[in-house]
Amino acid sequence: MIVGAVCMSHSPLLDRNRAPADTEQRFNNALQQAMDFVASLEPTLTIVFYPDHVNGFFYNLLPAFCIGVEGYSIGDYGTVSGKLNIPEPLAMSCAESALAQGVDVALSYRMNVDHGAVQPIELLSNGKDISRLIPVFINCAAAPRPTFARVRALGAAVGAWARSCPERVLIVASGGLSHDPPVPALATATPEVRSHLIDGGALGHSQRMARQNRAHQLGYQLGAGTSGLLPLNPEWDRKMLAAFAAGDLTQLDETGDDEITATGGRGGHEIRSWFAALAALGANYRADVLFYEAINEWITGMGILTGRAA
Repeated sequence: MIVGAVCMSHSPLLDRNRAPADTEQRFNNALQQAMDFVASLEPTLTIVFYPDHVNGFFYNLLPAFCIGVEGYSIGDYGTVSGKLNIPEPLAMSCAESALAQGVDVALSYRMNVDHGAVQPIELLSNGKDISRLIPVFINCAAAPRPTFARVRALGAAVGAWARSCPERVLIVASGGLSHDPPVPALATATPEVRSHLIDGGALGHSQRMARQNRAHQLGYQLGAGTSGLLPLNPEWDRKMLAAFAAGDLTQLDETGDDEITATGGRGGHEIRSWFAALAALGANYRADVLFYEAINEWITGMGILTGRAA
């Protein structure tokens, strides 16, 4: 059975870049509310819909959706590395059910996940350990991406399986809202970057340090207006949150990916995770927005939403 859902933004800069103290306090207060909500549900299994940041999925074989049957955290941006606690029979059952419902999910026994999946799990586990999980990848970073109709179909299929599952299932969505991280595009990449986007492979220590240090610097540069990144878009973020709270999951059906990039930034596509999670709750779900602020130091429109099935 599904006991509830939490949709929340993640940011690779939470562990290091300091936002204004009052902003951090408001975020932490809302995070505590979300932790208390999760603890009150007493979940025994978590399903996390998440995007990858070109750390685990590459153009050598790029599915629209993938369910992890066995997986590992790479430990980027302060998250804990190591093998994830994925119950294999349940993950396989979830994948088989989605396929039987007409949603073509891939599956992986070597899913490498980054902070996009792990950070919200770690944050929400401060009150109740929710690390027994099934990771569900949605391609949000690399064009071409799945349509919002297919994302909703994925969420609905996973939700149908979860409602029949004897576990107490918590649904978590990680990603968004507006943000514009320097994610390379295949069409404009240098030969070296193009090779990495296609062939993949783990970054070396010096490469990962350089990548993470650049992200930290961009956070402060965004606040100063010197980063060159698209500014955060509170108007778009609040519009999306209002639609989610009202139960409207059709807001972006007529919006092309180029428009989303221009409005919500290259990271705005991660909002697909929220659509999937709320679709999993089913029609007439109830949702409450606990927090929203555009936090330049974290390069992200930071939102937290909780939900329950009708």
